[in-house]
Amino acid sequence: MFKRILVANRGEIALRVIRACREMGIETVAIFSEADRGAQYLELADEAYCVGPARSADSYLKIDRVISAAEIGNVQAIHPGYGFLSENAHFNEVCRSCNIDFIGPSPEAMRRLGDKNEARGLAREAQVPTVPGSEGLIADERQAVSVAHEIGFPVLIKASAGGGGRGMRVALNDLALKSAVQQAQAEAEAAFGDASIYLEKYIEHPRHIEVQIIADHHGNAVHLWERDCTMQRRHQKVIEESPGAHLDAQVRKNICESAVRLIKTAGYTNAGTVEFIVDRRGNFYFIEVNARIQVEHPVTEMVTGIDLIKAQLRVAAGEPLPWRQDEIAVSGVALECRINAEDPARNFQPSPGKIERLIVPGGFGVRFDSHAHMGYTVSPNYDSMIGKLIVHQPTRADAIRSMQRALSELRIEGIKTTVPRLLDILSHSAFVDGQVDTTFIERTWPVGG
Repeated sequence: MFKRILVANRGEIALRVIRACREMGIETVAIFSEADRGAQYLELADEAYCVGPARSADSYLKIDRVISAAEIGNVQAIHPGYGFLSENAHFNEVCRSCNIDFIGPSPEAMRRLGDKNEARGLAREAQVPTVPGSEGLIADERQAVSVAHEIGFPVLIKASAGGGGRGMRVALNDLALKSAVQQAQAEAEAAFGDASIYLEKYIEHPRHIEVQIIADHHGNAVHLWERDCTMQRRHQKVIEESPGAHLDAQVRKNICESAVRLIKTAGYTNAGTVEFIVDRRGNFYFIEVNARIQVEHPVTEMVTGIDLIKAQLRVAAGEPLPWRQDEIAVSGVALECRINAEDPARNFQPSPGKIERLIVPGGFGVRFDSHAHMGYTVSPNYDSMIGKLIVHQPTRADAIRSMQRALSELRIEGIKTTVPRLLDILSHSAFVDGQVDTTFIERTWPVGG
């Protein structure tokens, strides 16, 4: 096992990794930007180094500075968390070239699955259903129109290197498609430095189901069942739960087995997430792989009893998986609400600033993962998520009631948060009945979304 690692991230996920390492007797080195200087969670690390000013591009995304901190800190491995450099294959390669283990998949597997077009090819090779669409990348508007006529409107234009909804557009006809192709290419180029796009049939009113997987270096791979991430706003997840509400047992089994086949085909190791959409008839289609730990990993931890961060560390250190597939069961239901510093009454305008008062809920089955504290200043330089409220109860109805109670106890004063909208969602009959799709939030609250 590693004796010392660097956590190449900030905030909630950095704290999560540091805590897991402390329990395993592993020393940690943290990094921080000038905006995060003095953050309380840094005190839990054995050492901490500043890697630059507030802007991510000048600090957390600076590969040379992160590697320098790792070398000064004399670490054996780097845990990238999520976001920032976590899915950067070049950073992965640089770590290994400096004799520092990267706690994640190989650069080759990351690169193959990070390219959505190539990932779709791997899915087809693994006999995993994919959404009908272009066989490869779209060269120009003329080709896009031709493919659209072949598969039928509406169609979805997606950036090959995309994520978080960037470089994604829906088109209902030829004219809209031509405009959408140009917009998607420009947005993809700006966001990822890669204007490559491809086309898929747009599946209307789908649910978003993802499968947590983990694979070791000894040929073993398992899934830890699924999460339902259908509650989204502008392609960003809002509420996640496990297991998926009202998901047919055979569909669940097929999706989970498909995820394992895909990661085995890709030669993938460590933790990852295989994402699917499911239509109203129960047909499911692969959409992408997230080659890292996910924000919503706690719901899987709660229902399986498996600490995913510790599992990542053990796999990266060369240990075999300690469980067989038939030993991984789901107990109860877990829900996670993302708490963001945004104002739902003002179209989710960011609300950075100082937290004047913070009261964290507790009670049976309640968990709050956050680096925030009273007096903490939410920076405008980073993602607006300030915490994750997770509940675990015997049934879904119990979990919903527990989450409503916990959210009503949560007090965050000095800034606006998404708590009011989360309470709206949890009390809506469509959510309670599990009769929702990925457009539910924007259809139900069209002005504020």
